[in-house]
Amino acid sequence: MIVILKKGITLEEKDKVASTLKGYGFMVREIVGENETVLGAVGSVHVDPRIIELLPGVSSVVPISKPYKLASRELKKDDTIVTLGRVRIGGNRVCVMAGPCAVESYDQIMTIAEKVREAGAVVLRGGAFKPRTSPYSFQGLGEEGLKYLQAAGKAFDMPVVTEVVSPLDVEMMTSYIDMFQIGARNMQNFELLKAVGKTGMPVLLKRGMSATIEEWLMAAEYLMSSGTDQVVLCERGIRTYERATRNTLDCSAIPVVRKLSHLPVIGDPSHATGIRDMVAPMSLSLIAAGASGIEVEVHNNPEKACSDGPQSLYPQQFEKLMRDIEALCPVLGKTLEKTPRIIPQSIKEPSASVDLSTSENNVVAFQGERGAFSELAARRFFNEDVKVLPCHFFKDAFDAVSSGKASFGVIPVENALGGTVYDPLDLIKVHSELKVVGETQVRVVHNLIGFPGTKLEDIRKVYSHPQAIAQCRQFLERELPWAEAIPFFDTAGAVGFVKESGDHTIAAIAGSPAALFHNMEILRQGIETNPSNYTRFYILEREDNASAFTRGRKKEKASFLFNVSDEPGALMKVLEVLYQRGLNMQKLESRPIPGKPWEYTFYVDALIPDYSQFEETCREIASQSVGFRLLGVYENGLV
Repeated sequence: MIVILKKGITLEEKDKVASTLKGYGFMVREIVGENETVLGAVGSVHVDPRIIELLPGVSSVVPISKPYKLASRELKKDDTIVTLGRVRIGGNRVCVMAGPCAVESYDQIMTIAEKVREAGAVVLRGGAFKPRTSPYSFQGLGEEGLKYLQAAGKAFDMPVVTEVVSPLDVEMMTSYIDMFQIGARNMQNFELLKAVGKTGMPVLLKRGMSATIEEWLMAAEYLMSSGTDQVVLCERGIRTYERATRNTLDCSAIPVVRKLSHLPVIGDPSHATGIRDMVAPMSLSLIAAGASGIEVEVHNNPEKACSDGPQSLYPQQFEKLMRDIEALCPVLGKTLEKTPRIIPQSIKEPSASVDLSTSENNVVAFQGERGAFSELAARRFFNEDVKVLPCHFFKDAFDAVSSGKASFGVIPVENALGGTVYDPLDLIKVHSELKVVGETQVRVVHNLIGFPGTKLEDIRKVYSHPQAIAQCRQFLERELPWAEAIPFFDTAGAVGFVKESGDHTIAAIAGSPAALFHNMEILRQGIETNPSNYTRFYILEREDNASAFTRGRKKEKASFLFNVSDEPGALMKVLEVLYQRGLNMQKLESRPIPGKPWEYTFYVDALIPDYSQFEETCREIASQSVGFRLLGVYENGLV
């Protein structure tokens, strides 16, 4: 059962409820959500729910109808995010795990680890124990293979995942790996599931070759009831009558599981197809279906692989696949999980990378209300649990970062349809203490949001930002011609206004996070006229704080501003430097200089071909301009 607690419940009352449930024989787990806290009570005992509802601090009791209790979406509405060091699996991220099917030698795993890391993989996979159909096939290197895998993971700063096949190996393996993998053949090896679950470590659970979705989730329940809540489900193809492929990849299982369970689900296109040329298109299919990542086999010499060579990608094929995934992610409203490589020997400070979820002092400021697209950008760039500071005006967000009230700012600078967002550019110029340390983009998907059960014919007014109204004009004219479109200062704020009004005849246009935050219903999805609508955001940080965040990240792009003298060809001289130095200018924007009529500051975003030569490039630009300032050098966050 699910025990929903009142918002004002005291610690003593909560402990009393938990102890009462445990006294009846329930296993109790507290789940803190965005809007409510619940206690999940799981067990084979039966208790009249009215007894629990009468306890102080209890709001209501809801039974769980599914046989898998802990894995059910009924118990936990929010997506579970599984953490492997700095890597997060689930939510709006796409995580890529890659490596050989089997660890064959030290040199082999080191070579492949380097190539997949460089291409963008964030988790290293490799088998040390290989359950094979034939007893004469390569069975893996055992513990020696685990040592090689661990060494490769440390060398290239990647958590490692490998398959466990025997309960007797579980304890030994915990010192070598970051994540257990339960293979398809062992999905219903319940003693193995219980032994792995007791470790509390993250687990990748593959679907059995002939398992139903319910049987798959029940296997996850074994793991969770034994002690771990860090479970990732993996669809790897099921056995059918078809022989053209090794297995039949059940992409339809992805949205089904996401609806039934809060656990993240990824796909394994390598084992699903068994054919190298099919891995890339099936990877994209899995991600398009809603998977939170993929596990792919890569080998530097697949013709001589000890296991599954025909389905292993060449490194260059994997690199191409990573570029395709990164291009697909924004279309789906997701971002590709990336972690900067940290080389331990080069680190002097204790914090080499920023994990905002682990510090009470790290806050991200943005302009808008909770549920705004800027908040979505912050959670995608950092992590879903990041602390945020909504600010009414852009100036407030800049001031929050400048004063130290916030560690970072996520600020929109350009929209694919509306063009440049000018206020932030003007504020960047006056806040010289702030640096651009990153960028990200979010696809703008507008939704009609109202009270649950509201019918379109009952809506009389629609509130939203003027730009959002303009971007949804065709829908409004076609579906709601009788409704008045009323401008509001903010899309997410419009949803809050509708909720506070209590009026079921009004609705708002905003993103899905605003509906989730305010507990409102999406009445129509994707109502924007043009689906190719993206907003680009700068990530801002104080210059004196920027070193820890930027260490280990690629320096691929630069933003800078400059003025030019009032003479013929002055701007061309600067542009000539960019051309001669091979900088690919992606944006050139001019803004008037206050107090100097008809004089302008120019803003440039450009890709850097060779960072080692960039300082000299900056000096040359400065010599050809007036008032040059480098705003930041950072990793290219755009496709």
